[in-house]
Amino acid sequence: MKKIKLIAVFSVLALLLLSACSSDSETTTIKIGEVTRSLFYAPQYVAIEKGFFEEEGLNVELQTTWGGDKTMTALLSDGIDVALVGSETSIYVYAQDSKDYAVNFAQLTQTDGTFLVAKEEKPDFKWEDLKDSNFLGQRKGGMPQMVGEFVLKNHGIDPHNDLSLHQNIDFANIPGAFLSGDYEYVQLFEPTASVFEKEGNGYVVASFGEESGHVPYTVFMAKQSYIDDNQENIEKFTRAIYKAQHWVQETDSAEIAETIQQYFEDVDLDILTSSIERYKSQGSFATDPILDEEEWNNLKDIMNEAGELPEGEIPYEELVNTEIAEDVTNN
Repeated sequence: MKKIKLIAVFSVLALLLLSACSSDSETTTIKIGEVTRSLFYAPQYVAIEKGFFEEEGLNVELQTTWGGDKTMTALLSDGIDVALVGSETSIYVYAQDSKDYAVNFAQLTQTDGTFLVAKEEKPDFKWEDLKDSNFLGQRKGGMPQMVGEFVLKNHGIDPHNDLSLHQNIDFANIPGAFLSGDYEYVQLFEPTASVFEKEGNGYVVASFGEESGHVPYTVFMAKQSYIDDNQENIEKFTRAIYKAQHWVQETDSAEIAETIQQYFEDVDLDILTSSIERYKSQGSFATDPILDEEEWNNLKDIMNEAGELPEGEIPYEELVNTEIAEDVTNN
């Protein structure tokens, strides 16, 4: 009898071991390249920290690729599987007649993420105050700069004639250049804008996100061939992001800040909290991963106004895959 019991015990242990091995073998690694490290991407870090990718059998390897051009180069050369970057980059690639172009499949942010920061306090700020000012802008052709110009023009300001616009500073060096230079205004993301306020080095006077409306600002994309070959994993990936989007919407900013604090070790928790709240209050985080056609057309209008929209057809149906996101949100 004891022998039978021992055999049964060993059989159960063997099954558990095989099950664990089987589970490990079914885990798929997906390499993500994010265009920069930003609180703007809070739902992505939440998806990692809350185990939503792991629940889907995915192991994500996150790297920061620092800039749209570098991110797309990494994607197209198979250095990464999925890029988190502005959807305008997919348009630039498509316009170059790429045979295996990048397809947007899950939207993460739905507004611009920059704020207008003044070096001096402006309690009665008006957009016309920018005229004749020394303005430190973002990289030409990138979403922050295009949205910035779009907003200025909507307020009757010609960014290239009504002010002194500077676009020659690398993204990572913009905060330092603003501090050390004689610039009066700058476009900054969080948490840098809030850090400047706390230290008395700048003051947020307006939000470009509130002014420009919904736009597919930051989107997960992959090459068409990768999506074709990894349909199930892309769906799992999108489901994990959707779970994170739900969690962010239902959770207060302080808890979100604590959850993702390790990604911003040099930033105080109170700054993380206030920055996340600022983004939440203006609806910057997309509530679902679906990139709709109205947002896409708004993007094209912004690019066209900035003189950056390539000639020819930019088909929503080819550059945006909504089927995966729709399946995820409907099930």
